[in-house]
Amino acid sequence: MPTATAPSAYPPPIEALMPQARALAERLGETPSRNTLMKEFRIGAPKARTVLDALAAEATTVPPAEPEPPAPRPLHLVPDLEPDAEPTEPTAPVEPPAPAEAPEAEPLATGDGHPGVNITAEPERIPHVPAPRTARKPRSWPVALLALPAFVAIWSGWVGLGELTGFGVVHPLPGILDAFSLNTAITLPIGVETYAAYALAVWLTGTAPVAARSFARWSAIGSLIFGGLGQVAYHLLTAAGITHAPWWITTAVACLPVAVLGMGAALAHLIHANHE
Repeated sequence: MPTATAPSAYPPPIEALMPQARALAERLGETPSRNTLMKEFRIGAPKARTVLDALAAEATTVPPAEPEPPAPRPLHLVPDLEPDAEPTEPTAPVEPPAPAEAPEAEPLATGDGHPGVNITAEPERIPHVPAPRTARKPRSWPVALLALPAFVAIWSGWVGLGELTGFGVVHPLPGILDAFSLNTAITLPIGVETYAAYALAVWLTGTAPVAARSFARWSAIGSLIFGGLGQVAYHLLTAAGITHAPWWITTAVACLPVAVLGMGAALAHLIHANHE
């Protein structure tokens, strides 16, 4: 058992106790407890705690790593420049020493605390990124619903205006099929409105050549304006009780089939000519 130090009237300072505390720790093989320090050095609890903290701090201090020695430079032969010197046998080149092998890493401990089995790292999981949603195209059936009442009004207006300007029932196949008759007034809504829709499609889709799109834009706007004026003229003449349209209205309406045919042929020619 360690011998107790004789009590002193003046307790020694911390600097004087540290060498004795280190010697006591080496003798015991472990860090002494607070009660052991108090009993061994006849000191109070606060000073024993201070000495114990200092021993713990010294134990956790890591000594600085020694710098690695520089690698030896390989030797090489220097030829003799004297002309009268006798030739000597060639000396084998001195090979540099092989680099020291790195120490093998200690085996990692497994989950149950036994070494010898390396733990395989879990592969990094790539977060799943959902594919972007494509925007839905708007439905086209509302256009048909909107066009139905407009078709009825436009059809009746053009047919009525055609009858006021001299369009009427004809027999296109005389002597062949006398019973077959046709009201030529239907050529107005079919020609004007169909060409306006066709020119709008060529203009707005953007797939046609530049010249075709430019012609389609201006002709579509002109057809829609002329169609609106035709509807206004029919309703004004009907409201006024006029049964025959004035000559200038009759002239304009009579030229419509020819104008529609010319614009349609020109637009189709511009589209196909540029594509070829």
